[in-house]
Amino acid sequence: MTTMNASSTWHIHFNAQARYHAWATHRLLEAVSRVSAEDYQRDVGLFFKSIHGTLNHMLVAEHLLWYARFSKGASPVLALDSEIEPHREHLAQALKGGSANWTPLIASWPTERFDGELDYRTSKGDPLSLPFAATLSHVFNHATHHRGQITAALTAMGQPCPELDMVYFLLSEQATKA
Repeated sequence: MTTMNASSTWHIHFNAQARYHAWATHRLLEAVSRVSAEDYQRDVGLFFKSIHGTLNHMLVAEHLLWYARFSKGASPVLALDSEIEPHREHLAQALKGGSANWTPLIASWPTERFDGELDYRTSKGDPLSLPFAATLSHVFNHATHHRGQITAALTAMGQPCPELDMVYFLLSEQATKA
């Protein structure tokens, strides 16, 4: 039996989270692509109102704020409800591309990085320092939260929803390796 230290376990864990994030993002956007333009823009009671508003929030939060904080140490000042990309297909492409960026970023970090702190400024400019690994967990958990909101909206619209459980992702990876 091979023993791993905690830091290499972090790399394995977050690499899996990043791969799952990209997989789930692609599956969600495929389901969303079948929704009418009217339903896509309609206020369906989500925190960011519509599917479009929620997807824009995901782009802002995960890719323009958190990715910049983790990859460049930058702290952009952006409102969480900013409409960065009004064009539906361009938004989907930006989300897919952004989700693919996490895996190589995580692989580039030295193992001790996961045990450190992430120093950044909030979207309002307030300085914060939080545990690096726990804050990275937040990024992927945040995406799961909003994908869940969107799938609930799709269900309420009578639309089919993709299976997004991580177990299905792991099974799909196993099937491609077989």
